[in-house]
Amino acid sequence: MRNKSIALLSAAAILAATGAVAQSGAAGQAGTPAANSAAKGEAAANKDAPASGQSRANWVPPGTPGSPVNGEIFHAQVTLDRLGFSPGVIDGKPGISFDDALRGFQTSRGLPVNGKLDNATKVGLLREMNIPSTVRLRLDPTDLQGPFVGPIPEDAALKAKMPRLGYRNAVEALAEKFHTTPETLVALNGPDTRLAPGVVLRYPNVLPSSRQYEGVQGEHAELMSDLNVDGRQPQGDRIVVDKSERVLKVFDGQDRLVAQFPVSMGSTRDPLPLGQWKVTTYAYLPPFNFQPELLWYVSDDEQAQKLPPGPNGPVGVAWLDLTKEHYGIHGTPEPSTIGRAESAGCIRMTNWDVARLSRIVKPGVQAVFQA
Repeated sequence: MRNKSIALLSAAAILAATGAVAQSGAAGQAGTPAANSAAKGEAAANKDAPASGQSRANWVPPGTPGSPVNGEIFHAQVTLDRLGFSPGVIDGKPGISFDDALRGFQTSRGLPVNGKLDNATKVGLLREMNIPSTVRLRLDPTDLQGPFVGPIPEDAALKAKMPRLGYRNAVEALAEKFHTTPETLVALNGPDTRLAPGVVLRYPNVLPSSRQYEGVQGEHAELMSDLNVDGRQPQGDRIVVDKSERVLKVFDGQDRLVAQFPVSMGSTRDPLPLGQWKVTTYAYLPPFNFQPELLWYVSDDEQAQKLPPGPNGPVGVAWLDLTKEHYGIHGTPEPSTIGRAESAGCIRMTNWDVARLSRIVKPGVQAVFQA
């Protein structure tokens, strides 16, 4: 699938959603005959299949009865995202991460804290940012050229042979760029929308007000822009993660809540390391040292591997190292699981949120993990 796009938005969305794990015996390194064959086979099988439960016959515009996108929730999610109170993926659906984002915004603005999109909260969001919830943009050839890697094998040894754990296809890349899911792009545009240069697509309106990233250059600045991270961010002086919650909170020097992000954290086997730590160094697009002895769910018989970097790597696009050995704050290859799934002890965020966090807090900031 390298440098190729899939003709229909629905088919590409299905590949992005279901292609997370390819059979290790059928898929190999991106660009090899095995990987290309698997990708072509999936594309052919899913060419006319609907995504998000919608087909060409029953698709309706977002925000209207029958659409999986609730227009009111969608608009609130976009506004919350832009204000720094991330709902996770923007999909126009109710859920835990949306409720948590509302609580964060309500707390920061002195509103009644109930996690509900009540009238006071609606007025508050509108007062902060009165903008359209979607933006229409024309597909550029660069949006579709990749390189894309197609299906990604489950086996770590096969992943280690890949040059990069990049996006599977253009729709997955566009979804992350606009803080949403491939299925939501289908719901916004219709399943029979073609992926070709010049075609206009509708996206969540998360375009940044600035793409000037002080202190970051080259591919790292390009990464920020590719994820629509705003160059203008508040300054955070302290991070707080509470075990009883599902969010990472950022406070400024006056102890005001200035940003909040949904996270996945710890588990019974790998609990959140309670205590006071510090963020030390940052690494963008880091490789990952796959060490079976540190992962309870991996057999010790497996060999250690160095996995290549990329948004579909185990730690996503960024790693913020902590003074607690083997622990960090990092991205994810599966943004829809954030706030729902457990982690291997670390703090896991969507790729766009961890990139944004790296602009808000600097190395040396305190990180408090509490029960």
